[in-house]
Amino acid sequence: MLKVEGLVVNYGAIKAIRGLSINVAEGSIVTLIGANGAGKTTTLRAISSIVKSSAGKVFYENKDITNLPAHKIVEMGISQVPEGRLIFSNLSVKENLDMGAYLRKDKNNLQKDMDFVFSIFPRLKERIKQPGGTLSGGEQQMLAISRALMSKPRLLLLDEPSLGIAPILVKTIFEKIVEVNKTLGTTILLVEQNANLALSVASYGYVLETGNIILEGPTKDLESNPEVRKAYLGVT
Repeated sequence: MLKVEGLVVNYGAIKAIRGLSINVAEGSIVTLIGANGAGKTTTLRAISSIVKSSAGKVFYENKDITNLPAHKIVEMGISQVPEGRLIFSNLSVKENLDMGAYLRKDKNNLQKDMDFVFSIFPRLKERIKQPGGTLSGGEQQMLAISRALMSKPRLLLLDEPSLGIAPILVKTIFEKIVEVNKTLGTTILLVEQNANLALSVASYGYVLETGNIILEGPTKDLESNPEVRKAYLGVT
């Protein structure tokens, strides 16, 4: 579904991504793990065209989408849940969800999709009229994921869903990510600093270090790899 070939992203003189290549199969959950500053978020932003790549290609369903305008990429079926959630604080839960569906033409189906979102995250239904900024961190993450789902993506880019969330809610959110993948068939590319969590839900993983892929493979292999265990899983 997604193929990234030789991606290069520069921030001025700094090379953030140095010739990165990844593949994401349709219907799968694939994860990118790595330390802070490894280039994980930049990779997602380049796929979404929030930042422009200097070289390399991004293919989605065999179409070249490299550096297309970001809203066109959403129209094609790719949605991103950004790091830090970035919900609309002053808008209600419902208004945030409506914003997620902004580009959709099939307005008659919105209520059905909103009901589905509420079936996954019932807490949001209880807070439907509340401003997004008054929700807890975990609830805001639920809202950010739900807002992205309202655009009916076939590929969901998830950036650090566990960041700044109470541990008890993190487990719930990751269970829901798996549920979205299984129920809707949504393909997911997951960026996550908590490598244990990421590898537990994904089927394939890439290890990113200073803008380069240094390891890749089925997550079971990565979980048993001595380098990964020592550097990312806290196990020797």
